[in-house]
Amino acid sequence: MGVPVRRLWVAVLAGYLAFGAALQVLPTDVPARFGGGALASGTAVGIAFLATACGRPFAGRLADAGRSRPVVLAGGVLAAIGGLGQLLAPDLVVLLLARLVMGAGEAALFSAALPWVLTGVRVAQRGRLAGWFGLSMWGGLAAGPVIATIVARLVDGGEDSRLGGEQVVWWVVVGLSVVSVLMVLTTRADPARREPLAPVRGIRDLVPRGVPLPGATIGLAAYCYGTVAALLVLRLRADHLAVDNIALAVFAAAFLVVRFAGSPLVDRYGGRRVAAASVSVEVLALTGIALADTTTAATAYTALAGAGLALIYPACVSMTLDRVRGLRPGVSMGVMTSFWDLGVMVAGPLGGLIAEGAGYPTAFLVAAGSGLACVLVCVIFLRTPRRATSPR
Repeated sequence: MGVPVRRLWVAVLAGYLAFGAALQVLPTDVPARFGGGALASGTAVGIAFLATACGRPFAGRLADAGRSRPVVLAGGVLAAIGGLGQLLAPDLVVLLLARLVMGAGEAALFSAALPWVLTGVRVAQRGRLAGWFGLSMWGGLAAGPVIATIVARLVDGGEDSRLGGEQVVWWVVVGLSVVSVLMVLTTRADPARREPLAPVRGIRDLVPRGVPLPGATIGLAAYCYGTVAALLVLRLRADHLAVDNIALAVFAAAFLVVRFAGSPLVDRYGGRRVAAASVSVEVLALTGIALADTTTAATAYTALAGAGLALIYPACVSMTLDRVRGLRPGVSMGVMTSFWDLGVMVAGPLGGLIAEGAGYPTAFLVAAGSGLACVLVCVIFLRTPRRATSPR
């Protein structure tokens, strides 16, 4: 029985389109509904990634044991519940709880679907397939804000009806999550042999050897993305740069173009080189966003930021699978991606705190410093891949 790769791809895409759409609406929706500034908005954006980071390793363990389908299905259901909770939240606390639920759903959705897709695939092909399947997640995160912007503009008849447009966006978030659930319901069970879950006996059962360094690489790059997701719209709006409504769409377009066109570079030059080069571009872009004082400059550097982050995930997939040699791919990929979630989670509230205390340009310069640290990790610590010798 074959693996329903296309249906799973669409299921993950729909779930992450919902997640990405929420990222677009939160920075303006939180102050409008509950008050607060950059810190409140950044916390609302980042807190979902806490649940995602914590959930990925466990979802990966369940998937490696042959339980992918129920975990993926639960992920879509949790995403829908989280989206509905954010729509109906009466206060900021409830909204934050709903964000945690949605984050847990996104963790289960992708981190259990990926091992299912990798079932029966040769180790030598897993890096490329994982990178391709990852487009469902990253494409959703990139295109979700575009969908949210289009929906809000179609609904809004003017500035006074902005909240009406945002409410419709939240219904779209719920609807996309439901689409994810329906796609999984039309699949058959995971063909992998179901195995009993072994007890967690130590940290290596949750964090396999060979994962931390690629994880640190993607985590530092994630801080860059988290700053963009949480603060870019607010930074542009604060300086009256008339690109704030399409900035995340510009970022997404550049991200997707480079991701599609540049992914073969990972196989040609290796994950370490591609990661170092692409994040170097990100450092330049974030510095430019911090210093931009014209709409043209802000737009150009925003596009460059999207291009700079486009290849970090396939590069880290390649490095991770090379270092663990395909052992326990669900846990390994889940943990590596959890570092991304942790980076985004920290960037939201910390970036908001820096922005409120020292200004938005300083927050983006700090993010550029995180990108520089990422490049240094690639250049100094990731020279020789470590080979895993056992499943532990």
